[in-house]
Amino acid sequence: MSTLSPISITEIPGFKFGHFTDRAGGTGCTAIVAPEGAVGGVDVRGAAPASRETDLLKPENTVEEVHAVVLSGGSAFGLDAASGAANELEKHGIGLDVGCGRVPIVCSSCLFDLAFGNSQARPTSFDGAMAVREALITPESLPLAEGCVGAGTGATVGKLGGPERCMKSGLGARAFQLGSLQVGAVSAVNAVGNVVDPATLQPIAGMRATADGLEIVNMEEAMLAMGEQVTMPLDRTNTTISCIVTNACLTKAQATKVAQMAADAYAHAIRPTHTTNDGDTIYVLANGSLGADASARIPLDLIGLVATRALEAAIVAGCTEATALHGLPAHRDIAAP
Repeated sequence: MSTLSPISITEIPGFKFGHFTDRAGGTGCTAIVAPEGAVGGVDVRGAAPASRETDLLKPENTVEEVHAVVLSGGSAFGLDAASGAANELEKHGIGLDVGCGRVPIVCSSCLFDLAFGNSQARPTSFDGAMAVREALITPESLPLAEGCVGAGTGATVGKLGGPERCMKSGLGARAFQLGSLQVGAVSAVNAVGNVVDPATLQPIAGMRATADGLEIVNMEEAMLAMGEQVTMPLDRTNTTISCIVTNACLTKAQATKVAQMAADAYAHAIRPTHTTNDGDTIYVLANGSLGADASARIPLDLIGLVATRALEAAIVAGCTEATALHGLPAHRDIAAP
């Protein structure tokens, strides 16, 4: 029988990864590049998304290949990073052949980190280009950096008690292999809710009882106790954005279904999730390097399950790999002896 085995996400062939990080400004962006193209799908569950080219991924639309997904900080300003990514891909001859040239298809989603660090620091077109450049030159043998890097640089979680009582989170990346199937997930975790271990439901990071303490409060129970008095300090200022990559051969409709199934990972690891203050988005990129025949033997529901497990692990890693930054503690501060 096959077993679900952890692998590095950089082991999945046909995908490359790069970051641009501005720790001083508290923001950044992450590029997931498919130089030979990949079939894409997307699922948007949050009520406040900032995104680019998500309509193109609808199964009824005609473009069949995506060349990069850019996850970015900066709120809507951060969409500028995707333009820089597209320009950099064009320089390398990567894109959709339109006869008179190549047009890189770059999807993007942004999280809100303007209230963290410097509110005037936003990922730019140059930053997006640098993330793609790093992705293209980094050897596959090197692991992808996690924590307060790239799109996770300004990420925080647990915000019901205000910005002074939340905790630092970041970007996580995890992948699994099941037989010949490989599935990985990259997630920048900037949720309004707390992050918990899906297996034990123990808190990983979230709203603290006091601004100078490390005790994590059950945010869902706190909301219930507040009842009609519940208000979020800053509306529409969150979002967990993720990208799943796989070597399976999928159609756009199948990739979309995998994204929908993987959204369960948010519900398993983030409490509460998909709120009116989150713009939660999940992309799926499938490059088909496994082959059509081998892919056809793997049930789509199984691919969705492995994607969910990978995304759960990536969300948790986004918090466990984060470090304190700009005065906010991280999980490591709680876990330290």
